[in-house]
Amino acid sequence: MKKTLILILIASLPLVSVVGQAQEQNPERPRQGRRGGGFGVPIELGPDDKQTFPDPADSIVKKRDGIPHGKLEMIDYESKAVGTTRKMNIYTPPGYSSEKKYPVLYLLHGIGGDETEWQRFATPDVLLDNLIADGKAVPMIVVMPNGRAQKNDRAEGNVMASAPSFAAFEKDLLDDVIPTIESRYSVQADREHRALAGLSMGGGQSLNFGLSNLDTFAWVGGFSSAPNMKTSEELVPDPEQTKEQLELLWLSCGNKDGLIGFSQRLQRYLTKNGVPHIWNVDSHGHDPTHWRNNLYHFALLLFQQTSADEQPAAAAKSTSD
Repeated sequence: MKKTLILILIASLPLVSVVGQAQEQNPERPRQGRRGGGFGVPIELGPDDKQTFPDPADSIVKKRDGIPHGKLEMIDYESKAVGTTRKMNIYTPPGYSSEKKYPVLYLLHGIGGDETEWQRFATPDVLLDNLIADGKAVPMIVVMPNGRAQKNDRAEGNVMASAPSFAAFEKDLLDDVIPTIESRYSVQADREHRALAGLSMGGGQSLNFGLSNLDTFAWVGGFSSAPNMKTSEELVPDPEQTKEQLELLWLSCGNKDGLIGFSQRLQRYLTKNGVPHIWNVDSHGHDPTHWRNNLYHFALLLFQQTSADEQPAAAAKSTSD
């Protein structure tokens, strides 16, 4: 059975990822109805596949005058895993001070992107500035690295050829990215104050790396995760242990996104095994609006002192305030 699932996953990867690559590079292109936003994959929605939280207003990413603003900077770091100097985009919150310790969100991009993709699609710096100013989000550092762990990490040519480097990024993340951040910034360096999330290919990475390293990450999110995600049994081999260690597991996908089946598979498994999670199915496709909106809702809950059972109510309250 396991071999069959792997073969299906490998067979489907070129089709959906090539289209996903084009979609990420040109997210405004027209979509193809109920056959999966251009992926050619039929979408079958079940009773659990509902929108848990309403779409926030577009103003969540409107830069506001009269509030404190954080800082966005591009830094270089030495990657021993890759054997070269690499770049990552860092957001520090308003009033950042070395005398205070901050939690960290590691935010991963899709197969057609790089360390600038989240900034182009969702301006996380503006979104967090607004949430922090309104008292809705914990001041945090956001790290946007390049998830393509190879010496030429540009998204150019046949990006599908770089797919193996996205799996290889786990070592770079754990051995180089996190230690760099914790040596240069004033952070709370423990699992309870580390989150990992991403879009598309980065969503798959986040689920793969986050759920496999719960001694490192307690908060995990996958937004319209791509077929690179492992099987549910590999991601959560011990549901009881996962329940004990996870603070939050966020899964989301649009109901017009042909990749929804991969997230549905994991969501059904989590429900069957009683693992707390949030499942948000909105009316979007595989596009920046979905990623922006779900980052917004995810950020409302990050590093907050609420139990898994209280999280949906807490997020709904923050959204309505």
